[in-house]
Amino acid sequence: MKDILRDIGIIARSLDSISNIEFKELDLTKGQFLYLVRICENPGIIQEKLAEMVKVDRTTAARAIKRLETQGFIEKRDDKTNKKIKRLFPKEKGEDIYPFLKREGEHSNKVALSGFTLDEIDTLHALLQRVRKNVEVDWEFVKKGHKREY
Repeated sequence: MKDILRDIGIIARSLDSISNIEFKELDLTKGQFLYLVRICENPGIIQEKLAEMVKVDRTTAARAIKRLETQGFIEKRDDKTNKKIKRLFPKEKGEDIYPFLKREGEHSNKVALSGFTLDEIDTLHALLQRVRKNVEVDWEFVKKGHKREY
């Protein structure tokens, strides 16, 4: 069997490394841009949903969110009906750089798919969606404290 996940990992780490270098001047590092993009796209999202969306544990998400908040990119606001819930919103500083972050993502996508036909892109997208769904089942299983059998 081909080790497809190795290639996917190399692609993901390469793009993450590029982004970390390019966003350093914005004072965004270690994948923080991913959280900021998702908050800009989903204003009012709660921390738990954000962590689930980017597939990290709550502690990792909390660290990134705290740093984004300290740096003035986002803010936490009380939920209108449940004061225990904190909702995440981009601040002006975050909204100002969101278009740049979005353009970088679109550029990376364009580079990655260079030379592919529209049909190939559609096929690749469909296949990767299937892979993602398969992996998400294991992610949920392990997240709930279970051990996978190898």
